[in-house]
Amino acid sequence: MQSLQVLNVLVVEDDEDDFILICDYFKNISAWQFEIKWVQRYNDAIEELVTNPYTICFCDYRLGARNGVELIKDVLAKNTLTPIILLTGKGNYNIDIEATKAGAFDYLIKADLDEDKLERTIRYTLERFNNLQKIRESETRYRSIFEKSKDIVFIALPDTTITTINYAVTDILDVDVEDCIGRKLTEFIKNSADVEHFMKMVKTDGEIENYELDFITVDKEIKTCLVTASVEVDSSNESYLQGIIHDVTDIKKAEQASLQAEKMAASGRFIRTLAHEVRNPLNNIKLAVENLMQTAEPEDDNNFYLDIIHRNGQRINDLVTELLQSSRPAEISLNNVSLNEMVKTVAASLQDKVMLRNIKLVASYDDNECMIKADAPKLEMAILNILVNAIEAVPDDTGAIEVITSCQNKQPQLFISDNGCGISPENKARLFEPYFTSKRNGIGLGLATTLNILQSHNAQIEVQSQVDNGSMFIIKFSQ
Repeated sequence: MQSLQVLNVLVVEDDEDDFILICDYFKNISAWQFEIKWVQRYNDAIEELVTNPYTICFCDYRLGARNGVELIKDVLAKNTLTPIILLTGKGNYNIDIEATKAGAFDYLIKADLDEDKLERTIRYTLERFNNLQKIRESETRYRSIFEKSKDIVFIALPDTTITTINYAVTDILDVDVEDCIGRKLTEFIKNSADVEHFMKMVKTDGEIENYELDFITVDKEIKTCLVTASVEVDSSNESYLQGIIHDVTDIKKAEQASLQAEKMAASGRFIRTLAHEVRNPLNNIKLAVENLMQTAEPEDDNNFYLDIIHRNGQRINDLVTELLQSSRPAEISLNNVSLNEMVKTVAASLQDKVMLRNIKLVASYDDNECMIKADAPKLEMAILNILVNAIEAVPDDTGAIEVITSCQNKQPQLFISDNGCGISPENKARLFEPYFTSKRNGIGLGLATTLNILQSHNAQIEVQSQVDNGSMFIIKFSQ
């Protein structure tokens, strides 16, 4: 024969006669086996419920100066989950409502109590309690996923006003959860055109999946993210927006760095092949011209043309040499140097250019020296190339360039920003290619050489730019 389930019952009752009557009802219920504990005082009941596990609790409404509703509230405030059924001498609608709001599982009138009502109340209470436990476990499980997710998980109104968001927003967008609530998600999206397209797709299709958007952090850093969102309807038939924001900034940077390395390697192979194929006939032309120049008479009119051929042949040879140097890994001699001091040296060398254009060059240095392993002359050349480009990009009189060194988290970084004309997406993709330039008189080797030097230092360079809104070059040095 299967043994009966044992229910540990606490009865909170200040009237002994009523307690005995309730116990008699328990004896006539055969569905469970009961172990009953009786307490009379309010404080004793609180201590019992907090200290010992009970399956169910029956509590009288009147407990001297206190009452059962207050006991329910006090017990729930201490995170005790024992289901409590309130008992009262006579029916009172207001007490019933008050008890339900306080968290009572049921409300029974002593005068109407019998074995059947008591048995039914216990059964319904246990079923409801078990269901609530499952809901709590599910909520705890999903709450843990929500809070510990590395992706931003959000719930918002249809206009993207955020109502709920997890702590990942602090890591990704550098903003506290409390500061996000009540703000629109679209406030963090960089481009207004992307906002319009995002809202149109959500409104038309009811969902959007892995849509790439650029977000702006509080520190004006750009984060590339994939957004998946959908419109849902709650129990009140009100629409809301829920979604996930996955940060792919590092992946994008790695992809761009890999692509840039592949392009540089391919360019290097092409340049070496081209240089070989050009120099062979060029050397023959040079030797032939020099021979003709030696054998020609001084008054020969052809000497003028031979001189032109010789000078331009030498110019072609010099260009090939420059091109080869830009594609070869820079030979460097690493020493411990101060990034602050290098930037000061480069900034000082540009003061004449800055004064001539009547523009501002402001430098801010980290309190630490930002020591790095570097070949100072070559790295100064790379920084100089970027700053010269910035000077040429900003307008006269109103131009402003800002240089910042940073050593936060022991990661030396250099930020160079300007308020110039910016770089179009098409030109940005080709920025470090040899002989690519948007300058009228440039040859396009400055930034190619800069990238070559930085790669030799195991440094990473990132470019953020928008047409008519300036550019920022970020250089991150390895430890």
